[in-house]
Amino acid sequence: MYAIIETGGKQIRVEAGQEIYIEKLNAEAGETVTFDKVLFVGGEDVKVGTPVVEGATVTAKVEKQGRQKKITVFKYKPKKNYRKKQGHRQPYTKVVIEKINA
Repeated sequence: MYAIIETGGKQIRVEAGQEIYIEKLNAEAGETVTFDKVLFVGGEDVKVGTPVVEGATVTAKVEKQGRQKKITVFKYKPKKNYRKKQGHRQPYTKVVIEKINA
């Protein structure tokens, strides 16, 4: 059984036992998080939401909080002596999907 959930403005396909990296959540490591925006549940019986499946939830356990590798943002305009260098590290939350309740 799998489900498609929406979190952090993105849609993610999840299965039980899967580890995923999502946008940062306000939860400590070890806490249990419930995702209510379940858009689709697939497997033996398929349920499609309009826009969400009523009564369906996905529970997950927060494994850790972290920040991704640094990326360099470099803005440049030729012949105008304009250069701007900036770094960015996006925060993330690593969760393990425990159960899909459909």
